[in-house]
Amino acid sequence: MVNLRTDQRQLCDIQGRLFELARKNAYDCPSFIQTFMNSQTAASLDDTYDRLQWAGEEYILEELNDEAGGLKQAGILYSNEVMYWSGYVYRYWHYYTGENSQTIFRIADAETMNDCWLGFHTFDVEMAIDDLKEIYILKCEVDKK
Repeated sequence: MVNLRTDQRQLCDIQGRLFELARKNAYDCPSFIQTFMNSQTAASLDDTYDRLQWAGEEYILEELNDEAGGLKQAGILYSNEVMYWSGYVYRYWHYYTGENSQTIFRIADAETMNDCWLGFHTFDVEMAIDDLKEIYILKCEVDKK
């Protein structure tokens, strides 16, 4: 079990609230998640230290919107619970494994997180991450056949 520092736990919460805020602003949730997880903004949060880590979710969303040249409005909306859980788990995942946001997204994309939320949101975060990684490995094995 990873013992996250207070600042790391706070960043998990901020990223969860960021994902909720994207939904509240009616951004297409799968598109938002893909854009964020592959962005320089997410890479800054992955960094050991970056000024963006001390910003709130509103500022981070503005940064991402600027970086993306405008986030996609409308489309598919996930529930607030799915969005918060996805954002929180993605950030925790980085601390748990050291993997960066792009790699994590390749393993568990937005659709996977939405599909798995119902069964996984009550799990310990590390158990959910381990299971998401296992699903990816199984998918890769099936694709090889």
